Amino acid sequence: MSEKDLEIHVPVTVETAWRALRDKESVLQWHGWQAPDLENEVNQIFFDEAVEDAENHVLTASGGDRFTVTADGDGARITVTRAPLSGNAEWDAYYEDITEGWISFLQQLRFALAYGITTPRRTHFLSTDRSRVDEVTRRIGLSEVAGLAPGSRYEAEIAGERVHGQVWFRSANQLGLSVDEWGNGLLIFGAGMAILTTYELSDAEFAALGERWRGLMPEASPVH
Repeated sequence: MSEKDLEIHVPVTVETAWRALRDKESVLQWHGWQAPDLENEVNQIFFDEAVEDAENHVLTASGGDRFTVTADGDGARITVTRAPLSGNAEWDAYYEDITEGWISFLQQLRFALAYGITTPRRTHFLSTDRSRVDEVTRRIGLSEVAGLAPGSRYEAEIAGERVHGQVWFRSANQLGLSVDEWGNGLLIFGAGMAILTTYELSDAEFAALGERWRGLMPEASPVH
């Protein structure tokens, strides 16, 4: 794997993993977070401007990032090979942010496939200045799980809620936790953002969750 490759192992067949990339309703359950333009974004990246090689399970998304699905032991491996820098300074300034986004979304895909999730998700997305990540980490309570390895069970007070789950993944800049109390949901935190993926919460529970997190995670300053 090259330094420009991102990959996950999923406990499903190659055909099931490929379908998660080619069925729009499936993509909408793991890509990004809920937003008014999510469906348009998914259409552009994965369908309207994508090039598909179904026989070899290779998809080149808009922008040139390439997804490859291969057999891997008792499951499948999904690899994203980042497109090279474009040479356009304005666009390339976001290259690392896009890489961080793919790390998050691949882990959301792995989570959905590992648990066979078909229930519609509801998400909160929050962003903050990267210079304040350490401060926000302490404020939210994620310091309690700082020393735990992926796969470990945890119990912690996070954003004013006692929660349980599993350390789902760690990367250089991100931490993922499953959260039993969110309907076996997923928290991804790092790189200046948080994605809170929930299932089967009531409207009141979902709204209260967003309010707690917004109160602890100051919004990112606008770019001038």
